[in-house]
Amino acid sequence: MNEDFSISIVVPVRNEENSLKELHQRLKRVCDGLDKPYEIIYVENGSTDNSLGILKSLKGAKIISLRVPDGIKKSTQTIALNTGIKNAKGDVIVTIDSDLQNPPEEIPKLLKKIDEGYDVVSGWRKKRKDNFFIRNLSKFGSTLRKMVINPGVHDLGCTLKAYRRECFEGIDLYGEMHRYIVAILRWKGFRITEVVVDHKERKNGKTKYNWTKIFRGFVDMWLIWFLKKYSDRPLHLFGIGGCFFGIFGTFILILLGIFRLFKLISLSNSIWPLIAVLMIIVGVQFFIFGIILDMLIKNYYALGKEKSYSIKEIVET
Repeated sequence: MNEDFSISIVVPVRNEENSLKELHQRLKRVCDGLDKPYEIIYVENGSTDNSLGILKSLKGAKIISLRVPDGIKKSTQTIALNTGIKNAKGDVIVTIDSDLQNPPEEIPKLLKKIDEGYDVVSGWRKKRKDNFFIRNLSKFGSTLRKMVINPGVHDLGCTLKAYRRECFEGIDLYGEMHRYIVAILRWKGFRITEVVVDHKERKNGKTKYNWTKIFRGFVDMWLIWFLKKYSDRPLHLFGIGGCFFGIFGTFILILLGIFRLFKLISLSNSIWPLIAVLMIIVGVQFFIFGIILDMLIKNYYALGKEKSYSIKEIVET
């Protein structure tokens, strides 16, 4: 049990200068009412407005400012959440967006479920107040994710969630993987549930949701599918594919040889021998690739991975 804090609130911040003071006041009011030791961590990640300056003026907060390379600017929310979680000291970690669309007053709902014995409690924005475009894209994405990875909750995209600290032991987030934390933890055997939470219209700033996130999220979904199915045995995927191509190509060659032996066909102008040989070559390459990937993944898990960012400063107010 951590002796310093029971609850850590982690808030990723990017270009939300008009919401931060109200958010902090409401967070403190909610947390004071819990009668438990807590900390509020803001992770500023590449803001171009005065968000960092406003954060430094707040009382009773830890501010982490990130220096993020240009090449990964689009993954800053995942990086911010990962950084905040790694620096949190509470036994329960609550994540929430800084745009006030998820009211801080909903946090006690999540903590109540944690007290009931759950490891992860996910917010479900059952009645979203986003525009028509975002709502329908979200519904389509939720349906697709349910078919491919079956996360066990309705709303993976809701940042408002509560986790027991031990959920993140040995887990690093990257890409757009913050959307799939619940799915990953569910596969690892943690107890997952969800609660319906209120969702408000955005009053300040601009939404970070755009068409590029759709494609990044789609690609990461298939990465999560691969990690779920074959993260510890990639040879099973590529080896089976290699065997399929190799066997099918060999079968075609044997069949062509039999037909040619009995003079049933002429192969002088046929493309099928080339296709058969190509399939055998592709099959061998798939199998070799699976072996190499299997070895690399084992080394990856053994050695860990290099961080793609660095912390510029940490300020406690």
